[in-house]
Amino acid sequence: MNYAKAKNIAVEAIPVIDVGGLADGSGLERVAREMREAAERVGFFYVRNHGIPDALIRRAEDVSRRFFAHAAADKRAVAPLDRHRGWLQVGQAKMYAGAKVDLKESFVWGLDVSADDPDYLAGNRMHGPNRWPAFLPEMQPTLNAYFEAAHGCGRMLLGAFAASLGVAPDYFNARFAKPVTRGTLVYYPPQDPDAGEEQFGVAPHTDYGVMTLLHQDLTGGLQVRAKSGEWVMAHPIPGTLVINVGDLLARWTNDRFRSTDHRVVNASGRERYSIAVFLDPDYDTPIVPVTHSGETAHYPQVTCGEYILSRFDQSFAYRSKG
Repeated sequence: MNYAKAKNIAVEAIPVIDVGGLADGSGLERVAREMREAAERVGFFYVRNHGIPDALIRRAEDVSRRFFAHAAADKRAVAPLDRHRGWLQVGQAKMYAGAKVDLKESFVWGLDVSADDPDYLAGNRMHGPNRWPAFLPEMQPTLNAYFEAAHGCGRMLLGAFAASLGVAPDYFNARFAKPVTRGTLVYYPPQDPDAGEEQFGVAPHTDYGVMTLLHQDLTGGLQVRAKSGEWVMAHPIPGTLVINVGDLLARWTNDRFRSTDHRVVNASGRERYSIAVFLDPDYDTPIVPVTHSGETAHYPQVTCGEYILSRFDQSFAYRSKG
């Protein structure tokens, strides 16, 4: 079989952190220390006792499977219009110039604003109505509930990151009045072994924003690039989320935290599903690197929204139309 190769490491090689003590503050010091160590060393870690109810995860998985099982003609009715919302078919995402297109479908949603939302009408390019399918009415309430639960978890983790760096508790969380966080359902069909080592479900990339919270099914396929340069498996662990640092958090922490390359290779012979929430603050949030004791900032200030949109323009085919 001609799939891209990855090392099959022990599960413990990527830390698993119990964050249950964050809700009442009892575990803040320990969790903050463990999260910082993981963010500096790997850029990836798992969390358990994360607070997203298992029943809600199961409902979100169910609507995901049912949505992707529909005919392309049905799903095309909710393809993106003027915002990064809706169904992206196979061929719509490519992580870098020269890569093959990703072998995946996805459905993207965000904060559920109406068509008369003032920021949307004023031209904010990352807010707008979601593209909910009429053929699956339970999708909207289920995914909105998942969005809120994951958002709460993510902000709790950002509070721990702030504590680990010795900055104000709301250093990262102060600008979440109207966040540009996106949720994404992802479907990976079985990958043909004859497609070659350069075909991926998702090609190697770093995530664009602050932090990603990923629920993956038990199929496997997520791979992370270690400091050594080797690709290693991020094995599915029941009851956990995979957390990874994005480019904006690496900038915000002045490269203390690693935004690590990762990819998906679905060599299972089965369908694979995942649910990702890309946690980001308000559109115009200034990303100012954390510096201490005269340390020089590695990056100029950038706003959250403009940085993410610049990355969207490089990666998604629908944005080049017109």
